[in-house]
Amino acid sequence: MAAEDTRRPRADAARNRQQLLAVATRLFASAETEPSMRAIASEAGVGIATLYRHFPTRESLVDAVYRDQVARLTSGARELLAELDPPAALRRWMDLFGEWVATKNGMLDTLLAMIESGEIGHAHTRTELLAAIDEILDAGRTSGQLRGDVPAEDIAAALIGIFTVAGSPEHKAMAARLLNLLMDGLRPSSRRR
Repeated sequence: MAAEDTRRPRADAARNRQQLLAVATRLFASAETEPSMRAIASEAGVGIATLYRHFPTRESLVDAVYRDQVARLTSGARELLAELDPPAALRRWMDLFGEWVATKNGMLDTLLAMIESGEIGHAHTRTELLAAIDEILDAGRTSGQLRGDVPAEDIAAALIGIFTVAGSPEHKAMAARLLNLLMDGLRPSSRRR
């Protein structure tokens, strides 16, 4: 029996899990209130039993979506730096951060309860996100394309402010303008547009 516990999930089970995560992420981002587990399963094209087999509780699904999004943000910093110069990587990362914030809309009540109960470590997530910002900032400082006097904490605070004011889909253009203003302020004065 122990050998069965260490086996990799079947390919279809792994696909179902990924599909459920993708659909839950999309529904959480577009919903004003938390979508039902049944709605998530239906949208993913699987039965409710399949959803519960992968995620026995709403909290386990919210936790998986949350952790998946944080992992995408942290690995996204490295991937973006491999493809883009530091300012372009940081600007694109800001868009990813906005998508992450939007995902929390439809799971906010559950997420807040989980943070309050200690099921999700808010401090650990903050540390991971600041490290991702620092990674891009360090590359930009080294290349001379980003200012050296702005800490990651200030950028994170600015992003939270921007997405608090302009986080809804109808404010997407405003968010883009505000992010571009933030980016202009992060460039050394000789490199500003």
